Amino acid sequence: MADKIRVVVLYGGRSGEHEVSLKSAASVFRHLDRTRFEVIPVSIDKTGRWQWNDLRSLDQAHAAALPILPDAPEMRLARGPDGRGVLVPITQGAAAPIAIDVVFPVIHGPLCEDGTVQGLLELADVAYVGSGVLASAVSMDKDVAKRLAEFAGIPVAPYRVLTRKAFVQDRVSSLAKAVEGLSLPVFVKPCNMGSSVGIHKVKTQDALEAALDDAFRYDVKVLVQQGIDAREIEVAVLEDETLFASLASELNPNAHHEFYSYEAKYLDPDGARVDLPARLDAAQMERVRSLATRVFAALECSGFARVDFFLDRKTGEFCFNEHQHPARLHVDQHVSEDDGSVGRTVWRAAEPPRRSGAGPAPAASIAGTGLRELGAGAIRRRPIRPTPG
Repeated sequence: MADKIRVVVLYGGRSGEHEVSLKSAASVFRHLDRTRFEVIPVSIDKTGRWQWNDLRSLDQAHAAALPILPDAPEMRLARGPDGRGVLVPITQGAAAPIAIDVVFPVIHGPLCEDGTVQGLLELADVAYVGSGVLASAVSMDKDVAKRLAEFAGIPVAPYRVLTRKAFVQDRVSSLAKAVEGLSLPVFVKPCNMGSSVGIHKVKTQDALEAALDDAFRYDVKVLVQQGIDAREIEVAVLEDETLFASLASELNPNAHHEFYSYEAKYLDPDGARVDLPARLDAAQMERVRSLATRVFAALECSGFARVDFFLDRKTGEFCFNEHQHPARLHVDQHVSEDDGSVGRTVWRAAEPPRRSGAGPAPAASIAGTGLRELGAGAIRRRPIRPTPG
């Protein structure tokens, strides 16, 4: 039997979405095929320490959120003499260094999925899952992602952008600018956060200032988006020889949640129902799948990702909401895992090239309504550019 692919599952992180990452990592652990992959759990705690966690202890925990073990040795990422990435414990004798094949970043938010970690892995010349530095950075910024999508002819909901600097300098004019050309209700969102952290539905002008104050706790730039009566539709996209778009799914927050908030996603077990496939007619399904691949291309994504849309109930038109990092393709809402029927498309980590010159990589897989074998485009290994001179 061939050697297993050694995959570092990188989780935790320093952002406000640290706890969400722990849940995502637990889901990835459940769905990685242990007959094909050797899993190396590496956490980043809230202070930025990288720690090598014991796999057996994590497996025995059976936790909904993957813990960071208190006695896990601190480590660093280095490049070995053969060019492979190596995990090296900082404390001598804590454990032996171990070579790795690929990193699966299961981390959310700033300093995680915004190109920061991707840049580190590029410098270390370590293969990793998902988009590169540029696509990660622009996709994370809701304002920039919408501008690029709009430039590519993809509809977006009307919105305004405020900076913390301008808001501090002149709150009165900033409050006016925030809703200029928009009608209530609006949604206030930090531009560089996910998981609905810091998001508020604002129904009255009096509530706007407090919503902006809270959103600016998480970012220096805030987006104020027109509220529309819409259905929330998601499509997963995988890059192979061509782009493959999954069947769309639909999020249906329960009546006691006005929108798909942080509480509905992660705190309330009955916060939402996910329909997979979404209840769309054939033309709508074809349209949203096409739009998803166009967004993926416009943002110069690679590997795989999720693209979210609003379907306006009045006009029947789709508009792009946001792009989601591969880390957010976990099963955070599901119908049943016992019978293999999941309410959200589940992506499994792709098998990377073992090392340069090792021949073609094995196939990746996508599981949603079924299992589909696809190519190894989910693994990012950028060719090293020659030094000028």
